[in-house]
Amino acid sequence: MHNIDLILTLTGGLAAALVCGYITFRLRLSPIVGYLLAGVAVSPSTPGFQADQHLADQLAEIGVILLMFGVGLQFHLKELLAVRRVAIPGAIAQSLTATALGAMMGHHHGWGWSAGLVFGMAISVASTVVLVRVLADNDDLHTQTGHIAVGWLVVEDLFTVLALVMLPALFGPGDHSPSVMLAGVGTASFKVGVMVALTFLVGDRIIPWILDRVAETRSRELFTLTVLVTALGIAVTAAKVFDVSMALGAFLAGMVVGRSQFSLRAATEALPMRDAFAVLFFVSVGMLFNPRALWESPGLLAGTLAVILIGKPLAAWVIVHMMGYPLRTAISIAAILAQIGEFSFILAAGAKALGVLDDEASNALIAAAIITITLNPMLYRTIGTMERFLKRFVKDPAPVENRVHHDEDDPEESGRHRVVVIGYGPVGKTLSRLLRENQIDPVVIELNMETVRRLEGEGVRALYGDAMHREVLEHAGADRAIALILSSSTMSGGKETIRLAREINKDVFILARTTYLREVAEMRDAGADAVFSGEGEVALAMTESLLHRLGATAEQIDRERARVHAEFSAMIGPDDEGTQPAAMTPQGEDPTPRRVPEPAESRGADSSRG
Repeated sequence: MHNIDLILTLTGGLAAALVCGYITFRLRLSPIVGYLLAGVAVSPSTPGFQADQHLADQLAEIGVILLMFGVGLQFHLKELLAVRRVAIPGAIAQSLTATALGAMMGHHHGWGWSAGLVFGMAISVASTVVLVRVLADNDDLHTQTGHIAVGWLVVEDLFTVLALVMLPALFGPGDHSPSVMLAGVGTASFKVGVMVALTFLVGDRIIPWILDRVAETRSRELFTLTVLVTALGIAVTAAKVFDVSMALGAFLAGMVVGRSQFSLRAATEALPMRDAFAVLFFVSVGMLFNPRALWESPGLLAGTLAVILIGKPLAAWVIVHMMGYPLRTAISIAAILAQIGEFSFILAAGAKALGVLDDEASNALIAAAIITITLNPMLYRTIGTMERFLKRFVKDPAPVENRVHHDEDDPEESGRHRVVVIGYGPVGKTLSRLLRENQIDPVVIELNMETVRRLEGEGVRALYGDAMHREVLEHAGADRAIALILSSSTMSGGKETIRLAREINKDVFILARTTYLREVAEMRDAGADAVFSGEGEVALAMTESLLHRLGATAEQIDRERARVHAEFSAMIGPDDEGTQPAAMTPQGEDPTPRRVPEPAESRGADSSRG
């Protein structure tokens, strides 16, 4: 009977998650909302099918372990170090602010300070899944906002791990006098330190060696099994041997694997199973939700939403703005953090197991998560409106220019030309190097302050700022530049940047990069002189390589290249004057493609048959 209940719980929970997740996805909401609603649908508080809560909680434990393993696997210290000056103090200050607000709200509601503090910590942590999804949907994941937000979440993740470690020491059974609690914290810290040291000293050698041996078998099943055993094994060891949370052990296991050369394969092959158990985790959380309980304490939900949607964003905005970042960046960071998710539930589950939080607190957290995750994408899309409104009252910080002192203050005085390069990814870096080698001065506009400082040390003129603002382009000298290059294909606001550059300097030669052919016409309409599409350039390169392999002459390859260019032009509309692809056809040649000669091997085979 127990096995039947397990199968029913597993099947019913996943089926409900599939239906609700699909619906929310089609509504352009986070699937997490659907998974939580699926839990509500199969819970005892709603009619119809009822899953076994105890079995769901057991399956959810595996989901927590694999979730934390995935966080550790994708934890990159360099992401934090790149934005450490804003992310570390910002995340700490914002977390403390939200924790304090939550504690005061809980105390006002009649809870003790212990419950209020834990509740405040739970609502101070944003959902990594939601944050990354919203940033990616708005093409902001690889911008300054995305870099700061990801680094911010890294600090919050570490804050959550620390809280999970300290919960048993502070709120576990036994004497809660200050001296005993202090001793408990010291003991827990010592155990964690020993475990971290052993995990990295021993794990850094043994785990990669084991994965290497398993990888030699070329068995996908064995590799996946090894990764799962590593995650679960270290998690269980953390709980049984060191008496700390399994979540911490899983996080450390993920960090060890992530530091090895097998991190990418582990993420692509083993972690899909994590996603399935993570869904069950969210379903089990939704099963704890009792909608009727909200009618008994609507003030608690209202206060929780106020902290998440007002208190947290306001604290984040003030911190980022006071550190001199652009107004739009500060608003974006504030908006993306106005939600809670998986780590809030993990903290709440640990606190509930210790008797610190009750069902009322869990209900408020689940309801707040459903509401804030639903609202967050819509809130993020209002950033432009909020920026225009706040500019009436708040002055946007001036862009910070970081330049080294050259022998000549101005490139024109030395007879050298200036080119503005927007973005310093792989393409921007290569272009800048080639320009310098050809005695042309690049001025780089970049949203990563660490990159700007590095360029300054290398002797490259660099400007920290957003190229969508006219002031930044003017500081970069776009009015005197011979060319302006948009080197990133995923740049947000590229068309607006082109229009601004054209207004500042009508003669500047503008080159833009885009991913899709369908975007080329829009870039040209905005004022770009030449647009390079990833789709088109790859197709041309592959065509040339194939023709060369088949023995085509240089003239035939030129002719085919011109024909492909013409076909692309027909797809995206007529080119502007001076950028006609047909110009690549040799003058006086017939553009009609000729028959490509057969490979030598084929000709030999034909003649032998004849």
